[in-house]
Amino acid sequence: MSIFSKRIFNLSCRFSLCGLFMLIITLSCTKLETRSRERPLAQVFEKNLYPSDIRDIFPSNVSYEDSMLILQNYVDKWVKKQLILQKAELNLTEEQKNVRQQIEEYRSSLLIYKYEQNLILQKLDTLISDEEIETYYSENPSNFNLDRHIIKALFIKLPLDAPDLWRVRQMYRSEREEDFKELESYCYQYGVKYDYFDDNWIPFTTITRALPNEIRNPESFLRWNRYIEQQDSAFRYMVNLREHSLAGTVAPLPYVEQKIRSIILNKRKVQFIRDLENNIYKDALNKGSFTIY
Repeated sequence: MSIFSKRIFNLSCRFSLCGLFMLIITLSCTKLETRSRERPLAQVFEKNLYPSDIRDIFPSNVSYEDSMLILQNYVDKWVKKQLILQKAELNLTEEQKNVRQQIEEYRSSLLIYKYEQNLILQKLDTLISDEEIETYYSENPSNFNLDRHIIKALFIKLPLDAPDLWRVRQMYRSEREEDFKELESYCYQYGVKYDYFDDNWIPFTTITRALPNEIRNPESFLRWNRYIEQQDSAFRYMVNLREHSLAGTVAPLPYVEQKIRSIILNKRKVQFIRDLENNIYKDALNKGSFTIY
């Protein structure tokens, strides 16, 4: 038990565990007029941590045991922070301790950021059309070169003793809708795993990691093979590689659509802020609100 934990333990004993917890709960509901009535939870040099300082650290519906653990961790961190702060006060020069300018710059930046974000939430048009996405995609193809092989596929994993495997082999290679529905029904009944990635592109490694045998040259394999069939001591694996795109080629639009949407939206935000700054500047200039000497 650390010295900080011992202090909490001692405090808990003095208040009684339940009493301490009830005091904290009470203080979360009642604002004391003065701290003179409070008994500190911890003290570092001249600084005290009071129960009213921690009224907001407890989540709702938290158990008593978890509350005491949260309290102990909070006090430990507070004590360590005060000790390090004291060391900094003693060892830094007056010039080094003068942080007023940094604090003011941080405050200014924070206020500006919050103001800009509020305006963005209120006024920025976030609707991005399919035409905008397609235009950006066609004008910037080099930005979307794949760094991995991706596929659309059907993946099946069956026990070796599953019935009618010959029929499954026919169905998982078929393009007929009725065969697909029959295969779904079969795999629901007998399959260990059935994944149909026909609407979403996925990395080829998502499939290869699930297979018992390594595919040594994925690029060559994808170029010349449409199906994968493997088995181990317990299962048979079947994969229909419906589509593929190789690393180094331009990614299919659906694969990067969300990325493009984010890029366009971010560009709008940057332009929005730039226009905001320019408009405020022009308005202030017209009103004579500032002077540059």
